[in-house]
Amino acid sequence: MKTLTILLLLVCFSFTGFTSEKRDLLQKEAMQTGLSQALITNFAELKFPDYKTRDFWNNLPAPVREEYIRKAEEALDYDWPVVKATDYLEIIRSGDRRQGAYSAPQNKLLALVMGELTEGKGLFMDQIINGVWYYSEQTWWGWSAHLTAQKAPNGLPDADEPVIDLGVGEITNILSWTWFLFKDEFDKIHPLIAKRLKNEIMKKAVIPYYERNDFWWQGLDGSRSVNNWNPWTNHNMLTAILILDEDQTRKTKGVEKVVKSLDQFINDYPEDGGCDEGPSYWGRAGASLYQCLDLLKRASGGKFDVYDNQLIRNMGSYIYKAYINYPYFINFADADATTGGRAQIIYSYGKDIQDPVMQKFGAFLAKKQNWGTSTPGGKVDEQIMQLMHLKEIENAPAEDALIGDFYLPDLQVAGARDKAGSTDGFFFAAKGGHNAESHNHNDLGSCVMYFNGKPCLVDIGRETYTAKTFSSKRYEIWTMQSQYHNLPKINGIDQKEGRNFKATNTNFKADAKKAVFSTDISKAYPETAAVAQWIRSYTLERGSAFRITDNWKLTKVAAEPTTLNFVTSCKVTEAGSGKLKLEGEGFNLEMSYNAKAVTPKIEFNEITDSGLKRYWKSITRIVFTVNNLKPGGKNEVVIKQVK
Repeated sequence: MKTLTILLLLVCFSFTGFTSEKRDLLQKEAMQTGLSQALITNFAELKFPDYKTRDFWNNLPAPVREEYIRKAEEALDYDWPVVKATDYLEIIRSGDRRQGAYSAPQNKLLALVMGELTEGKGLFMDQIINGVWYYSEQTWWGWSAHLTAQKAPNGLPDADEPVIDLGVGEITNILSWTWFLFKDEFDKIHPLIAKRLKNEIMKKAVIPYYERNDFWWQGLDGSRSVNNWNPWTNHNMLTAILILDEDQTRKTKGVEKVVKSLDQFINDYPEDGGCDEGPSYWGRAGASLYQCLDLLKRASGGKFDVYDNQLIRNMGSYIYKAYINYPYFINFADADATTGGRAQIIYSYGKDIQDPVMQKFGAFLAKKQNWGTSTPGGKVDEQIMQLMHLKEIENAPAEDALIGDFYLPDLQVAGARDKAGSTDGFFFAAKGGHNAESHNHNDLGSCVMYFNGKPCLVDIGRETYTAKTFSSKRYEIWTMQSQYHNLPKINGIDQKEGRNFKATNTNFKADAKKAVFSTDISKAYPETAAVAQWIRSYTLERGSAFRITDNWKLTKVAAEPTTLNFVTSCKVTEAGSGKLKLEGEGFNLEMSYNAKAVTPKIEFNEITDSGLKRYWKSITRIVFTVNNLKPGGKNEVVIKQVK
């Protein structure tokens, strides 16, 4: 991330001046519904259960109550640590982000807050105050990897220039709710506790949000496109503004600015609603946008409502289109191969946009996560929302979202399974697009393939984030390179990163018998690859086979070999001429190939990264070298079940 120019201006945005080429749908909705006139004056008007709502907390399921209190008791003797200068400096010394140094006290404060809300006897109040004081004394609430946003040199936070990143947003939200829930109790102990806390939140987050227009994630200075940072951080800031600001005129201007910033996120989104960051990032992209929309609707007495907009509907339905089989989701780019999803948000989002598939899927995820038997995750407001919906979702119809096929033509991502409503047999997903997507990997034309809901051909994903991940050396990381995706290496050359490196002529067709995805990936490679055309096709013959076809035209044949690479989590063994056996979790498949045309090599890759170990015990790469390569040619690999 490049250093941003700092503009210390008081920005007061009104809902005017949007251009015809942009959607700006939230600003239009705000004008049409009179958001500024309808906006609440006191956050308590929203009727969320607070510390005094004892019936709500006393009637939580016994296992949930017991776990909340136990976790809070474990934090009673927590010694609030100093985030040392060397913790911050590690990002420029070794690239280690030291996330644990920031997350540990946050988790303890959450445990104490939720424990006190549940028990309601004051046992945890002193430790909550210690946590509040701890954060009030801290220079900055963000994550060291994001210090490049300040004018001062990277490595240590500048107390004179408060910047807002994801970490600042998260702590701002938690502390704002803590102030709202316990300010009266704080005042009984000492009048400076709540006052100090509010002053620090305003100084470190809310006022900088009001005064600055150049945080890249706001999208307000046109410096770059925005991603999940935008709705994620805007939701946290919107929460703080609604809770803390007693100046109604200033509060209204702040909410208007949030709406304008959110429009920059929506304006960049494809009409098909596809999230190029993947399903796990959707949890802080589309899901966080929904949190903003929900809060805006509540804060306007129901007047602000955009759930009938088709783009908003598409942004929601993406999450079940990208679903394979619990807990697996399509994980192109930096997305995780497994995610629990955000059950309450998926359920509520589906309910609001009147999408029964999405709504039932949220209830299904809740059952998978054994709702009502353990405490929910997330920030204070996110846990409260889940608890508020607990009974409704527990009693709602639940259904796995196993759609037969889908295609997102703008994102150029498609998927299909053997039979809708069943995980039996093959599932595949493939992508086109371009190599400048958010959290991009050089992976145009790649695929994932699962059998009986379990992984076979996989996208490895990304290793634990370090400074290198988001630097100019990103594509030195093996998991970002096209040769470690299910793709060819042409004339010894990999795909290249950048907006000009793209797939063309991407198509998807599906019927009862088969589903076919094809795309020309030749323009994803630099000129040195000497490729005029390379059409990669995937054909799912429903109930029968999965076929991978390459058709190419080269302008020359180089000395370096052309290879077809396939990455699998299965155990791979040779099973005779032209055959490989893929042994997965509860299945055996046979990969057949033309032994005269290509020669396979089986490479075992040990997984050492803790992040990747969450999904894969090991990774094997199958490297088919194309024999006697000609300028024009075709190759086919077919995968079938061994019966």
